[in-house]
Amino acid sequence: MNLIRKLWKFMTTPEMLLYIAFGVMTTLINILAFQLANGPFGWSWQAANIFAWILAVLFAFITNKLFVFKSKSLEPAVLWREFAEFIGARLFSLGVDYLCMWLLIDVLGWNELLSKIADNVIVVIINYVLSKLVIFKKK
Repeated sequence: MNLIRKLWKFMTTPEMLLYIAFGVMTTLINILAFQLANGPFGWSWQAANIFAWILAVLFAFITNKLFVFKSKSLEPAVLWREFAEFIGARLFSLGVDYLCMWLLIDVLGWNELLSKIADNVIVVIINYVLSKLVIFKKK
């Protein structure tokens, strides 16, 4: 019971609630952009995925920096360091994203949209850990 209480306390901190809220928005941007590019535009899942990733990462950087982790510095050196680290971390999770998508779609034969949704659960966890512990860590 103590573990459940600790997990609940962690999941209901203001930072985590903001991360979840903006994470949901980021995920929606990612999935909707993917579906638009993959469906009506007729792009391959690979091209649609990178398009969706770019839009989602830009939105996530701004919201994570300003609202979730409250890194208010706009000093160019700080801003560029955070952006470079954010992009580096997101490139790592993009690799995980493509691996999951390939496994789910090409190997297991899942639906592309369902694969994208399932894949996002893993990616969101990786992104939170890297953002919290590496990119926007309190100094």
